[in-house]
Amino acid sequence: MGGNEQLYVQEAFAGNWIAPVGENLNKFEQAIVEATACGHAAAITSGTAGLHLALILSGVGPGDYVLCQSLTFCASANPIRYLGAIPVFIGSEPNSWNMCPKALEEAIQACMTGEIQQFAQADCPDYAQLTAKKPKVILPVHLYGMPADMDQILAVAKRYEIPVVEDAAEALGASYKGQACGTFGDFGIYSFNGNKIITTSGGGAIVSQDAAKIAHARHLATQARDPAPHYQHTEIGYNYRLSNVSAGIGRGQMEVLPEWVNRRRRNHAFYKEALGQLPGIEFLEEQPDTYANHWLTCILLDPASSGGVDRETIRLHLDAQNIESRPIWKPMHQQPVFASFPYVGDETADRVFERGLCLPSGSSMEKEDLERVVEQIIACFQAVSEKML
Repeated sequence: MGGNEQLYVQEAFAGNWIAPVGENLNKFEQAIVEATACGHAAAITSGTAGLHLALILSGVGPGDYVLCQSLTFCASANPIRYLGAIPVFIGSEPNSWNMCPKALEEAIQACMTGEIQQFAQADCPDYAQLTAKKPKVILPVHLYGMPADMDQILAVAKRYEIPVVEDAAEALGASYKGQACGTFGDFGIYSFNGNKIITTSGGGAIVSQDAAKIAHARHLATQARDPAPHYQHTEIGYNYRLSNVSAGIGRGQMEVLPEWVNRRRRNHAFYKEALGQLPGIEFLEEQPDTYANHWLTCILLDPASSGGVDRETIRLHLDAQNIESRPIWKPMHQQPVFASFPYVGDETADRVFERGLCLPSGSSMEKEDLERVVEQIIACFQAVSEKML
């Protein structure tokens, strides 16, 4: 916490504004707009809810194709299925681990010719619907706060006139060519879940440069109640609006966002300097014209170069020392619930999952915490080396 969160929450209680309306909510949304230059923002209950609303407002419905980055958390893909649409998973490029523009264009062409069926398994629940049609949405992800190659992705989107919905859940505070991640597409979403770079305990935001679209998102997020003296509804709505209490936490968190980003970047720099010379370790690094928030510091382990040290060797060693680390997200095209759906891409995402590890990266970590993690990783390498001898 940054310090003022409790003050703003107390203001909500003092004013008896507990429901999803009030000054905290208004000021939290304004803070998001000011920090990202997104144009307009609606604070909601989760980033997942934001993706759901963005897809609805993009006209996605049953049987439509949504081109979704495969190397991501399941929340990127689940809303596609909420709407009965068909996820077409796109592989990663090796530098940022994000959506590969070449694979994206290949997938679009396959969708439009009907050849996309060749990229799916016969037991895909929508196999018969894999026919020739234009995709409805492109859904890239800024993985672990690392900006995707938006120039190339947007160029492909423009060429085929397909809307872009950015999943910037992990990328608040990150930018591409000086522009905030989440503000390039027709819609962007952020997450304020408890593990994100700032938190409202649970929450998110949907953003757009189009005021009418965000007004419509707010309408849908409050059960789509029409302006009438009685309860009247002409659209299906959702209970997705963030509470004024949670928004008070968000106000306080937005005040310290730059500091939290700096701390995450400090963590990354510390790890890189301390571990970068170990054999077989590769860090997820910023590409030209990008500014990552380094929400998590991520590494790849190559056992062929590291003397047999792989991801699990380090993860289990750290776990034995009561230090939590986690594998990289398992790609959606490997997940049992999505494995039969189309996947277009090479083996980059699979390789990243097989070799990737997320190191402890919290904003509250002190130097001694970072030193302890480094000490144990070096000890792990030494132990494996001695065992080999």
